[in-house]
Amino acid sequence: MVGHFYPHCPQPDLTVGIASHTDPGVVTVLLQDQIGGLQVKYEEEWLDVKPVPGALVINVGDIFQIISNDQYKSVEHRVLANPSKDPRVSIAVFCNPSNRENSFGPLPELLSPQNPAQFRQFTFADYMRRFFTKELDGKSLVNYYRV
Repeated sequence: MVGHFYPHCPQPDLTVGIASHTDPGVVTVLLQDQIGGLQVKYEEEWLDVKPVPGALVINVGDIFQIISNDQYKSVEHRVLANPSKDPRVSIAVFCNPSNRENSFGPLPELLSPQNPAQFRQFTFADYMRRFFTKELDGKSLVNYYRV
């Protein structure tokens, strides 16, 4: 779980809160306050995720994309700097595999001659090592593990 605190930014048009990225895990559960600032990329456009009181935002992560063999796509998202005079707060819970040495890849039940594996097998530990040694520059690591 991670708590994010975004103080007021006097020139939000000159900075970014968190750069464009996808989450590496299975899913991320996010509670955002009423101020907002989260955007998701849809096609080539950035869309605001409007805060809804009491609602949670669920982001599909890279591992979910891989185990679903591309049936679900990880969500590219970013966070804008805070233009509000009030501080912005959000809480994210990252749901990840507990055993990082297990082998991951597309679920065998989803594969067939008509739907071959789009990804090779790997360990979550290897995946996370690669994730934390690169910048969050909007590029997902899923392509590294493609067949």
